[in-house]
Amino acid sequence: MPSFIKAINSQVGRKVMTGITGIGLMLFLIGHIAGNLTIFGAPDAFNIYTKTLADLGPLLYVIEAGLAFFFLYHTILGVSIWRSRRKARPEGYKKYQTKGGPSHQSLASKSMIYTGSIILVFLVLHIIHFKFGADYATMIDGVEARDLRRLVIEEFQKTWIVVGYVGVLSLVILHLSHGFWSAFTSLSMKSKEASKKIQMASYAFAIVIMLLFIFIPLYIYFTGGEGSLISY
Repeated sequence: MPSFIKAINSQVGRKVMTGITGIGLMLFLIGHIAGNLTIFGAPDAFNIYTKTLADLGPLLYVIEAGLAFFFLYHTILGVSIWRSRRKARPEGYKKYQTKGGPSHQSLASKSMIYTGSIILVFLVLHIIHFKFGADYATMIDGVEARDLRRLVIEEFQKTWIVVGYVGVLSLVILHLSHGFWSAFTSLSMKSKEASKKIQMASYAFAIVIMLLFIFIPLYIYFTGGEGSLISY
């Protein structure tokens, strides 16, 4: 066990764990957007989705605790790697070079610590906003459930919320566009050809996933919650 802890705390180990936790969080994003898009389904679809999660009972708390651990651990690893690089870089060192192959330094890679920090704060506020927001009630198959769909539609008609939401999600695109590539290359996919393909996939993944997330608040805002994609 001590040798395992030492291994994951090494520079290589931290990069690998950052990749593993990053992939886990990307899978969560895929599942999350799939659930969110049910708001454009049948009138009860979104509330059935959220009620299904709520009905997991104690298991839901275990899942939420696991996600919280993944987010925090991923953040701690990222900060740790960032601090190590700053300490290793001489003061006043301006030109970045790699030991082999082309550098993948970009705006996305250089801003990871900042975009990651903003995203973490946003997630906390996002959870507070919707998980503990207005507790509207609705009936699903004769059983009372929370009408979270109503809350989402109401909140996304507020300008300041939509602007903040879309603004942070734009940073998520930046974060993911490098994070996807970094996660998979950290797990030994380092050939030049593979790296190029992963980089293209990272751009596609980041853009598609975040455009889907951004589409929801923008559509609700600009249609006043009464667009043809929203059934009543």
